[in-house]
Amino acid sequence: MAIRTPALSPKTRRILTWVFGGAGALILAGFVALLIAVYTAKASLPSFEALKSSPNGQMIRVHAADGSVIVSLGPSYGEWIDYAKIPAPMRDAMVAIEDRRFRSHWGVDPVALVRIVKFAIDNQGTGRRLQGASTITQQVARTIFLSNKYDVGRKIREMVLALALERKFTKDQILELYLNKVYFGGGAYGIDAASRTFFGHPATNLTLSEAAVIAGLVKAPSRYSPTADAQAAIGRASVVLDVMVETGALTREEAATARPADVKLAAPAKQNSVRYFTDWALPQLEVLIDETVAPLDVWTTIDLKMQNLATQAIQANTPAGAQGALVSLDRDGAVRAMVGGRDYVSSIYNRATQAVRQPGSAFKLFVYLAALEAGHKVEDRVVDSPVTIKGWTPRNSSGRYAGEMTLRSAFAYSVNTIAAKLGEEVGFGTVADMARRFGITTPVNTQPAMVLGTSNVRLIDMTRAFASVSQKGVAVTPYAITRVTANGAVIYSHEVDTSRVLVAPYVAAQMTDLLQTAVNTGTGRAAQIGRPVAGKTGTTTSNKDGWFLGFSSGLTTGVWMGRDDAKRVGGLQGGTAPARAFAAFMKPAVANRPVEQFDTQVTLPEWQVEPDQEAYAEPDNGTYVDADGNPIARDESGYPGDTPPAAGGEGAEGDGRIDQDWIDRMTGRRPAPAPTATAPARPAPTPTAAAPPRGEPADRAPLRDPAREAPRQPQVIRPNE
Repeated sequence: MAIRTPALSPKTRRILTWVFGGAGALILAGFVALLIAVYTAKASLPSFEALKSSPNGQMIRVHAADGSVIVSLGPSYGEWIDYAKIPAPMRDAMVAIEDRRFRSHWGVDPVALVRIVKFAIDNQGTGRRLQGASTITQQVARTIFLSNKYDVGRKIREMVLALALERKFTKDQILELYLNKVYFGGGAYGIDAASRTFFGHPATNLTLSEAAVIAGLVKAPSRYSPTADAQAAIGRASVVLDVMVETGALTREEAATARPADVKLAAPAKQNSVRYFTDWALPQLEVLIDETVAPLDVWTTIDLKMQNLATQAIQANTPAGAQGALVSLDRDGAVRAMVGGRDYVSSIYNRATQAVRQPGSAFKLFVYLAALEAGHKVEDRVVDSPVTIKGWTPRNSSGRYAGEMTLRSAFAYSVNTIAAKLGEEVGFGTVADMARRFGITTPVNTQPAMVLGTSNVRLIDMTRAFASVSQKGVAVTPYAITRVTANGAVIYSHEVDTSRVLVAPYVAAQMTDLLQTAVNTGTGRAAQIGRPVAGKTGTTTSNKDGWFLGFSSGLTTGVWMGRDDAKRVGGLQGGTAPARAFAAFMKPAVANRPVEQFDTQVTLPEWQVEPDQEAYAEPDNGTYVDADGNPIARDESGYPGDTPPAAGGEGAEGDGRIDQDWIDRMTGRRPAPAPTATAPARPAPTPTAAAPPRGEPADRAPLRDPAREAPRQPQVIRPNE
């Protein structure tokens, strides 16, 4: 018995007609709109040659002072490889793993569309996004024209552009664009850059195994990078080979001959100390230029020979367990060398520009500049004697007072009490203002102890200050970038400003007089390099920091050493390891420069007119005091802190110990030593006041006027840091 289908009523027929007709009309309208969009997009597409030359991002090449490229940052582009020259295994591997229906679809894969719709329905509200649904053509559209933002609007634009690309270009052209522009990780865009980055040779020489590794990178460049995770890269390459067999690109036998695990990777580029410089210099581009798209060539001041010398000087002289940093400025402020640590690979922290540490007596530069500007002369006589300022009583690191001396002697031997008196005289605020005037950018306190360098500073700022003194008081501003070019056109050029005068030339000349005396006969003797040098040492409490800053022949160099955790470094003083590093760098660095004499000749401080053997002798192991003259507790080994000073080495001079032999003689417990060959016997001085009673501390003895004593016994002046 046949089943009869009920006839549709006229009304139902009309409704269905309207529904299907409307749907058909909408589909037709949508198809027409799509055609219009596609052909409009096609008409606006650049030519194939134009697409080949368009950048994927901004590449920055950094040049040294001699023009050589020292580092390339940002996207890396290899040579453009025409389709016919791309190895077949590379083409087949990419199509197999990324878009196996590439040769048959029109730019958008219908199967992939169905997968997108199903995925969207199944995962509605979960936030998950579909991976691997884009065709090669869609990826080209996204790479060249769109961002990686994931939303429906971008996906629709991507599809329209993909359809337009397929209408304008051939499949081979689209695949050529893709293989030369897609990102493979490690900053490499295109197969040639990837091949050179990972394997060290052009992409035209890629083997099947190497092609499989590169093809596997596109899905997740960071995850499958052979330099980051070799096993993950090998596993992904094996998947590529299996898919190539499935698609018929390879036979099973051919795939079996591939050995991704045997692929030899290129040695990674060495991250040497010049990266400290580039890391500091390149962020400055943000304020120098506005160009953010075109490839840039950045021409810098760094001298690679000096940079290597600086690296060697720091590595060879920095004490074990400590870090070292060095900055060297030319007379116009050009940074010629910058080392921010012993090893950039193990620590990218730049101690030359980022670390803030106490400078110790190196800060006395600003104290004496303020005093000289206030009218003092280097030959002025001052008295080294006890002083208390607002409850603070500084002492010399030797624990003794030498009486009357010249300002030159006080600076040469870094006498703390004299610095304190000068600071009180000119005003501690004036000293702070002088420091800021000379380029100190960190906060400077105005407590009395500030004259001994208790405010934290940066090495580059201190080096800048010394460079300004070397330039006769004209401000020196450190700079790294000389010019920037974009597509060959100069878009920035540095101009040196010599208009700011910080102090009068005669003040700078007198300061240089003091600084060269400190190097020739004072605390900085280890910094001598066989030509005129001016400089100053600095050491902080318990040997936590050591500094040396100085200049010669137009080059100013600052050195800092210490531990990042600010713990004590046994025997570290500004006049030892830092001064030696300074000399090790400066001597060859200025070797080809003319010898430049300073405005004033070296004048010996009065205490060293005649040899004083005792001043250089190693003191007995007595009481320890810090830079402020306060006692330092000793551990069971008899040394302050955790490491004893090196015998006869870095702890042998001016290390904060009070000489018991000197105390015994000054208190009458022991006679003066017999004359030596280097210190001829002289009649005993005629005292102008009675000697202190036996047992009374020597620092209470009445001050004597050395100028009235002729002849006199040589005074024992030990460097203070």
